[in-house]
Amino acid sequence: MKLGAFSISLAVKDIQASYDFYSKLGFEQVGGDISQNYLILRNADNVIGLFQGMFEGNVLTFNPGWDQQCNTLESFDDVRDILKHFKSQGIEMSHEAITGDSGPSSFALVDPDDNAILIDQHV
Repeated sequence: MKLGAFSISLAVKDIQASYDFYSKLGFEQVGGDISQNYLILRNADNVIGLFQGMFEGNVLTFNPGWDQQCNTLESFDDVRDILKHFKSQGIEMSHEAITGDSGPSSFALVDPDDNAILIDQHV
């Protein structure tokens, strides 16, 4: 299974302080809106999302259909196929938001150490 682009979504207490900190590490804003309490930052192929007040813990995020620069891939494993595969492996989902036969959809699961994992397809 190809899970797509990887990023980590950080639940931050003060988005401005976090943005200032990660900027010093060389990350640049490539998306989001600080007035809406979220930013997407990139340093080369490394992507971090900063989210204030949107969820409790940090989330490992995979985006099927995208490369690390958010370009749409010609060929990729659809989120629906990934979900079916995970279920066939006995993995339980914590949330499913699957619509239609193609296009944007997502689901979430939790690893054995309570780390949240989001599979979020935008294409």
